[in-house]
Amino acid sequence: MTEPPVPSPEDMAVQGAALLAQGRPFEAVDVLRQAVAAGEPSAPDLLVRAYLDSGSFRAAADWLGTLVEQGHVRFAGRLGVALVQLGERDRAEAALRLAVESGEINAANDLAILLRDEGRLQEALRLLGDALAAGDQLAAANLVELQLEAGDLSAAVETAEAYASDGRPDTLVALADVRALQGRHDDADALYRRAGELGALRAHTAHAQFLLSARNDPVAAERAFREAERRAEPGWAFALGRFLLDEGRGEEARHYLQLAVDEGDETAVEALAELDGVDLDEY
Repeated sequence: MTEPPVPSPEDMAVQGAALLAQGRPFEAVDVLRQAVAAGEPSAPDLLVRAYLDSGSFRAAADWLGTLVEQGHVRFAGRLGVALVQLGERDRAEAALRLAVESGEINAANDLAILLRDEGRLQEALRLLGDALAAGDQLAAANLVELQLEAGDLSAAVETAEAYASDGRPDTLVALADVRALQGRHDDADALYRRAGELGALRAHTAHAQFLLSARNDPVAAERAFREAERRAEPGWAFALGRFLLDEGRGEEARHYLQLAVDEGDETAVEALAELDGVDLDEY
């Protein structure tokens, strides 16, 4: 009886990539760790994705930390992302700054969000302005969001209008947010819909929130939240759970809020405590 052939490192990487595409990151981790150990060049980036997609942030941070210490600075940005999820903010900031300084301009977006969350909004605004000037494609929408948080609508309008493009659908969401605050609701609605058609990451979630706040239409808002769920938009579980909770549909909300908690969303923990009528420290 012959032994089954041992897959080549390249075959293992292909298998891991297929598992990731199928939404099976936990299974991908084992296969890709073998591919990395066997020296397959494409495997490290795939393994990082598998760790992050599966929520294995400690494993990611430990491995990536070693790689960065060995001089592989191209992993610094993703190390920073893992460390943020672990709550190790000082190390995360150092890793993200290293990434930016090493030419990974898009890491400025994660660093800016970290700075914003620490109350360093003006520093975050300057960082995103520099990233935008350097040609980063993600910075425009993030800069508009932070300009709005800073209460500078005129700056947000200027940025959103300058950079809105069908080629970057997230910039259409940013412009829609601005139009909504300007009271130009029909324009905002059309922009959210266009962004959704083009695949913007948070288009349906943002549209749903607009339909609630500007149109007072919870039926249409729920349709948009459900579409965000179908497309697995970032933060969809908390957004839908919070909506259902506010609509008095607590038991429906529980499932989605728990999903968000399992993904590390601390705000969802607060919502679950609210649902159960207990203090936050009981969770």
